[in-house]
Amino acid sequence: MTRYLSYFGGSFDNFKKIDKDLYNAKRLRTFLTLDSSGWDGEIKMPRAWCLRTLSLSGRQGITNLLDSICKLKHLRYLDCSSTNIMRLPDSLCNLCNLQTLNLSKCQNLDRLPRDTRKLVNLHHLEIDETNQLKEMPVQMGRLTCLQTLTKFIVSKHSGSHIGELGKLIKLGGKLLIWELQNVRSAKDALDASLKDKGYLEELALQWNPSNEVGILQSLRNVLENLQPHENLKSLTINNYSGKGFPDWIGGLPSMSKISHVELRNCKYCSALPPLGQLPSLSELYIDGLDEVVTVGPEFYGNCCNSSMKPFGSLKFLRLENMLNWENWSHLGAENEVETFSQLEELYIKNCPKLRGRLPVHLPSLAKLQISKCQQLEASLPVDLFAKFTRLDITGCDNLESLALPEQHKRDGIMDFNNCLQELRIRKCFSLVSLPKAGLLSKVKILLIYDCKKCELPMHRQYSSLEELYLKDCCDSLTSFPLDLFPNLKSIRIEGCRNLQSIEQHEVDLVISNIGIRRCPNFVSFPKGGLRAPNLATFSLEDCESLRSMPDKMHLFIPSLHYLEIKDCPEIESFPEGRLPSDLKEIEIHGCKKLIENWTGWGLQMLHSLQLLRIGGDSEKVESFPGVLLLPSTLTYLYIYSFKNLKSLDKEGFQHLTSLVQLLIKDCPKLKNMPEEGFPASLRFLQMRKCLALEKQLKRKEGKEWLKVARVRNIVIDDGQIQGIERTAPQMSWMTCSL
Repeated sequence: MTRYLSYFGGSFDNFKKIDKDLYNAKRLRTFLTLDSSGWDGEIKMPRAWCLRTLSLSGRQGITNLLDSICKLKHLRYLDCSSTNIMRLPDSLCNLCNLQTLNLSKCQNLDRLPRDTRKLVNLHHLEIDETNQLKEMPVQMGRLTCLQTLTKFIVSKHSGSHIGELGKLIKLGGKLLIWELQNVRSAKDALDASLKDKGYLEELALQWNPSNEVGILQSLRNVLENLQPHENLKSLTINNYSGKGFPDWIGGLPSMSKISHVELRNCKYCSALPPLGQLPSLSELYIDGLDEVVTVGPEFYGNCCNSSMKPFGSLKFLRLENMLNWENWSHLGAENEVETFSQLEELYIKNCPKLRGRLPVHLPSLAKLQISKCQQLEASLPVDLFAKFTRLDITGCDNLESLALPEQHKRDGIMDFNNCLQELRIRKCFSLVSLPKAGLLSKVKILLIYDCKKCELPMHRQYSSLEELYLKDCCDSLTSFPLDLFPNLKSIRIEGCRNLQSIEQHEVDLVISNIGIRRCPNFVSFPKGGLRAPNLATFSLEDCESLRSMPDKMHLFIPSLHYLEIKDCPEIESFPEGRLPSDLKEIEIHGCKKLIENWTGWGLQMLHSLQLLRIGGDSEKVESFPGVLLLPSTLTYLYIYSFKNLKSLDKEGFQHLTSLVQLLIKDCPKLKNMPEEGFPASLRFLQMRKCLALEKQLKRKEGKEWLKVARVRNIVIDDGQIQGIERTAPQMSWMTCSL
């Protein structure tokens, strides 16, 4: 007789194999459905009166439970998490042996049974991530066995008031208290007895967002009386609208064990609590404290008068959306050396009035991100960078330079030891230059976006750099010397409007990816050819002055797999000799002269070519492929934006015996398909904005329809007129362009 059953993986068809046995099960004790989101069939267990454990987690088809669940008198564990259940039957409250009820992530659940108080043996009630749940049933305090209650919603009128929590003396783990604006008095808050709940580890206190300051003293007193036990490890306060924090926040010993603090949207608090004196604090989030103007000594607490180091255990600090924050006042020079000694990650975001400097001594800092701090001082000293691995700066309008440490300058040390590997700078419109040495000596990834005044020093070698991204910056850059970047693997240059050439001498490069876009004055590659035997992807776009590709590509770029040339109208032909024979994908668009001279492309010799995208504004293209010879290995073909294209040639398609997918877009005059149809290998045909053919093909009649009728899957515009598959699975990304 089966007593324990877990069902994993499945479709409803698979479930039917055990459906009959389940229906007749009389001694079943445990039934778990695991990973069964693919079916929504009804579970019938009318004889499973001995069931003790039932898990329906993840069953999206469940919207309610039957009243007959009350017959499962022995049920101890019920998991309905991540279902679409809206309400539980009141009969559930007759399950006097129920110990665990998991309703977490039930996004449609809007109420609990009114008699939930009758579940007197309930130990665990999990209702986190139930955003539609608006209140708790009355007399929740009668559930005196509760050890887990992940969320409690303070009722304004009918449901349970916060004082009910005071009776739940065994509560532990995590507790989120919502709708604290409904607490009627400070005394009610005191009745919750949070200070006596020594098993609680995580506490979140949340008010509804308010546009008005509440009764200031009343709000502060409520929060004062919600002081937790000193065993608490994590505290979050959200949408508190009092003007100040009570003394216990940041105080000792009340928060001596706390390691994680979040203060969010406390927008009327003008000062931060003394969190620096918390000995175990390792993560701190401060977000949306709009009234804070100065972060000063009060933030550090009384540590400066004792042997304790301010923020001595802090590893992660995030300060964001502090709209009026102007100054970060630091301790004196002696004490500041000991501040933030363990800090590894610092994030400062959207503090538009912040000026001055950051803490000077951050010996453990590995990652710094500064974003939308428009008034930050003109120079950011890089003695902060001693152990950086990543520096990210965005939207700091007044930042002019990343300065070398003054002490290094005085000592003549220009290449100090640092660990910086990633440097990303975006939208710093006043930034003029990077340090000439030191800072970039070990950088592997360098990104500079939208910093038109910024100059990248070109008098030294960047031996560690592997990835370089320049966008809308370096206006003085006219020639890019690849020899200075011997280990560069990827380079993307976009919007460098004065760039004219790329230079290289005799040494081969290790680079595998080159992209050049929106460089209107770019005209030349290295003389004699681009020597890059490992180059796999090569992209050129919107380079309106470029007339020719690199010489001898088949010799010097033998590993090229992907070639993209878009909107380069002056390129007339490929260089002498053939294209690299290992090419697998080619895309050419908006290159009028190059397309009109496609006779000499020599694609028929590219026996690895699988994908070709070709399009543009050439009026001379009336048939395809015409004199363009294609290799028989071609698997995916995309033709678009030929306004005068009228026909597809029989001769050009019949030998394409590997062709699987054909996409044709924006060819309004196309009337004729290949005379003898497409090769039998073609399984997917997609057409869009081909007006001359649309009606005939949609009606599935006429001469042209007969030419394509044997293609298994056909999509016209967005409508599937034949078959059930829309695109070849392995190249589904191609449809994104349609």
